[in-house]
Amino acid sequence: MIGSVRGRVASKTPPQLTVEVGGLGYELEAPMSTFFLLPSVGEEVRLLTHLVVREDAHILYAFATENERRLFRSLIKVSGVGPKIALALLSGISVEAFALCVQNEDIAALTRVPGIGRKTAERLVVEMRDRLGPATDPAFMATASAPAPNPEAEAFGALVALGYRPAEATRLLKAAGPGTHSTEELIRRALQGAI
Repeated sequence: MIGSVRGRVASKTPPQLTVEVGGLGYELEAPMSTFFLLPSVGEEVRLLTHLVVREDAHILYAFATENERRLFRSLIKVSGVGPKIALALLSGISVEAFALCVQNEDIAALTRVPGIGRKTAERLVVEMRDRLGPATDPAFMATASAPAPNPEAEAFGALVALGYRPAEATRLLKAAGPGTHSTEELIRRALQGAI
């Protein structure tokens, strides 16, 4: 199993990226929350990974944090939830928000994530309740090692929750302009650009 990769970012095209390690280019798929934390192309990065082996492909998934990878691994054990749905969930909702949805049995919030229907959301709540434990479970809510809140990732999650496709949300955020903005400001600028 490949547990992590460390190398130079060769390309970024959500949800795929390529990391060059010792002359080899590893093609990875990552949630948008990880994409927003990636350095520029050509810079060094270290990502945690999970390898999914299928009959027709070996797919390496990449994550910026251990909490994301741990949740991904739990999600793909849920009946009817494969890696693509797990990746969509991680792109559309934070680990902490997902834990709260499960704890509060908030089916409506989960169905706002693209690709998650009512039946899947109900199954997630039932099957993940025991795996997550309370929303304050340190395995999923550890803040000591978590990065500071990322306005771009939060704004992306909000746009996806509003019904925008991940690619469209990414385009709107890029169009919102460079510079340091709060989550609210990024969302406001992105929505103005959508009009």
